[in-house]
Amino acid sequence: MKEIVAFHESENERFRNPATSPLKRDKIAGFKALEFYPIDLKFSVKAKLVRTPDEEPFLLRTSTERLAEYVKFGEAHFVLEGKELMLNLYRDPAGKESESNILFVPFTDLTSGDGSYGGGRYLEFIIPEKDNFILDFNKAFNPYCVYSDRYSCPIPPRENDLFVRIEAGVRDYDKH
Repeated sequence: MKEIVAFHESENERFRNPATSPLKRDKIAGFKALEFYPIDLKFSVKAKLVRTPDEEPFLLRTSTERLAEYVKFGEAHFVLEGKELMLNLYRDPAGKESESNILFVPFTDLTSGDGSYGGGRYLEFIIPEKDNFILDFNKAFNPYCVYSDRYSCPIPPRENDLFVRIEAGVRDYDKH
């Protein structure tokens, strides 16, 4: 639980800091905090990593005309709300050396447009050392294009649509 609270606090600090905030400059001074769903450990799920070696890079649509290149690293298989679910896990093949061990998980769920941002949310985490790991939706966050049109954000692919409500992580952002 402390790790989730620390993540939420670090996200709010990132948004308050003009050097790291995705907010438009005129919105930073009035920023108080992101709105998160209450922490719920049922959304910290045990997942099994199924690696998918030899995947070819592909282009993912974004919120702009830009296409983002990713490569599928593997799949996370887990059970939530009694449903067997799966998410594809991606890596940026051209990522900086410091980011080469980071997995990117764009997803939508039944809160998308009904409590959370309609275009979906993201998870990022270090490649697990073991095939069994914790996938923590309490750390789900919005794409930066929610906060400013200066960003081009990957759109979650259909295969990462989850047909359950993930009432965890950051909620929709009120732009006013």
